[in-house]
Amino acid sequence: MKDIIHDLNWRYATKKFDTTKKVNSEDLETLLEATRLSASSYGLQPYHIFVIENKELREKLKPVTWNQSQITDASHVIVFANKNSFGEDLVDDYLDNVVQTRGITHEAVKGYSDFMKSKLMGLPNEHKNSWTARQVYLALGNLMTVAASMKIDTCPIEGFENEKYNEILGLKESNLNASVVLAIGYRASSDETQHLSKVRYPKERLFTHL
Repeated sequence: MKDIIHDLNWRYATKKFDTTKKVNSEDLETLLEATRLSASSYGLQPYHIFVIENKELREKLKPVTWNQSQITDASHVIVFANKNSFGEDLVDDYLDNVVQTRGITHEAVKGYSDFMKSKLMGLPNEHKNSWTARQVYLALGNLMTVAASMKIDTCPIEGFENEKYNEILGLKESNLNASVVLAIGYRASSDETQHLSKVRYPKERLFTHL
């Protein structure tokens, strides 16, 4: 337990990445597998994740990310894209996977299917978009925590032009929306931010025990 608290204190939103250091393929796969295993409501995972290493593509994304250097200097850029809207196929696809993975029948999950559809299908499209976007942040937080445990630096980025990302990455055609970006890699020794004390509210202010 002490190790993970130490790792979370070590983590910070890295402002300058060392351009000479890359996250190796094995470590990247660990991060992606941890992201795949993240929790989501009903287990539906209503999003898609783009792992971007291509330099030319990142140069296109940088101007629409407020020219933040992390986009081009980090080892990889990860774009979390939530589904704009969805129909019953979201539930059906998931339950097909459940049936195949667990070796059970569709009849065994019909009640769960009906329950999920009764809760989700009637939502207005803007609520569906908001709900799927929230699921993204569960995966984001999990990835960042695992990265910290591996001493891989991260910087979550919300400062970007959402519509431009959608255009550059061709997301609209896939009913997807770029909701948050994560740069991963290794901090540069010149990044002074790493030496600053972490600022968080004390637990007495943040938590209420009832």
